[in-house]
Amino acid sequence: MSNQTPTIPLDASSAAFTLEVAKLIVHALNLDVDPASIDPDVTLYGDGLGLDSIDILEIALAVSKNYGIQLRADHEDNQKIFSSLRSLADHIAAQKKQ
Repeated sequence: MSNQTPTIPLDASSAAFTLEVAKLIVHALNLDVDPASIDPDVTLYGDGLGLDSIDILEIALAVSKNYGIQLRADHEDNQKIFSSLRSLADHIAAQKKQ
């Protein structure tokens, strides 16, 4: 047996982290939906998942508490960051690496 830690393919760890963020959203907003059923590419705001600006603020607060990352209301990339579950998870992951 090898003492090396198995490497997780980037896409597998990315999918796992995206699911973690989906669980955070469901918990923070008390949504009656299975986190695994959320399409990572569907729009969070408006017609997609149906979230509104208050929901987005609550998600930003939950992200801050859980990951120590500040998502500012005046950030120029907010539309991109909150465009989908995948983009939000990618942004959180990138900020965690810094």
